[in-house]
Amino acid sequence: MSLTSVHNLSLLHGQLRLPAFLPDATRAVVRSVDSTDLERCGVQAIVMSVFHLMLRPGSSTIQALGKLHEMCGWQRPIITDSGGFQAYSLIRQNPKYGRLMDRGITFRPEGSSRKFQLTPEKSVQLQLSYGADVVICLDDCTHPDDPLSIQRESVERTILWARRCKIEFQRIMEQKKIPHNRRPLLFGVVQGGTSLDLRQQCAEELLEIGFDGFGYGGWPLDGQGNLLTEIITYTRERIPQTFPMHALGIGHPNHVMTCARLGYGIFDSSLPTRDARHGRLYAFTNTQNDKFKYVYVNDKKHIKANTSISPSCDCLCCSNYSLGYLHHLFKINDSLFFRLATIHNLRFMARLMADLRDEN
Repeated sequence: MSLTSVHNLSLLHGQLRLPAFLPDATRAVVRSVDSTDLERCGVQAIVMSVFHLMLRPGSSTIQALGKLHEMCGWQRPIITDSGGFQAYSLIRQNPKYGRLMDRGITFRPEGSSRKFQLTPEKSVQLQLSYGADVVICLDDCTHPDDPLSIQRESVERTILWARRCKIEFQRIMEQKKIPHNRRPLLFGVVQGGTSLDLRQQCAEELLEIGFDGFGYGGWPLDGQGNLLTEIITYTRERIPQTFPMHALGIGHPNHVMTCARLGYGIFDSSLPTRDARHGRLYAFTNTQNDKFKYVYVNDKKHIKANTSISPSCDCLCCSNYSLGYLHHLFKINDSLFFRLATIHNLRFMARLMADLRDEN
């Protein structure tokens, strides 16, 4: 709906206090947990992928089930990813699966005999039809190691697509006579790889087109897995602080803390929930050097541990179950472990966000 302040977004399905971490509900589900679990963890909003949703369950099914919020039983905000990252991971990594063109993206998922097309216009149409609170422009995502020629092509295409997304968004809003205070927000995505000049060019042209907020585009880590802090900082500085910025795909607790202190307000990643399912749990520490530590539930030292994962944690898992019991559940591969561990890591991320908000 509107940006009430750089620390608070007023959206169709509620307020989003920044900074906020959004777990990835890529296929309309955060694996192993339901909407009630998410609410109790303090999750404010979730991210879903228009790319995956258009494939399964498909747009007609989503409409028949009352759009995303009704389908999932989730009445808080939803941000929908445009499909740009999936185009990167699917096509740039495996060209046989499709083509990136100025017109849009043509792809054939592995195991499918059917071709799909995703244009900037279609991406906006789908996101709006699904009931998204924040719509993200289709962008041409790259890896930082891609050559300069690829980065330049990506920026030109991203700007072209952003302009078309804005036109289509406005057309639909006017056609449906949706007032400004009932509209979703529209975010552009700043690409440019590790080139400062391209990052500046992309940011300036997107600002000229005009959006409600912006995302940091492109893979955020270098080849060694280190956060591209210089580029991420530079990109944030190109966008006025009055606009919220989404650090797309950033979810490691240390990286989130770094980016939040640089002025990014929204984060999403599958990392905390994936770590949980694999037995890597998060816990706060009392040391000055490290804000958190990993607890590896599979360690033999936890077999008879009659304590919680983290004494300071108030989540369902830590309030009711011992680390020794979690070790047992993990060893027998019981689905209860996946739920309890996911709840714990999501509660950790919600508490981390609250701490970061208190710093401001």
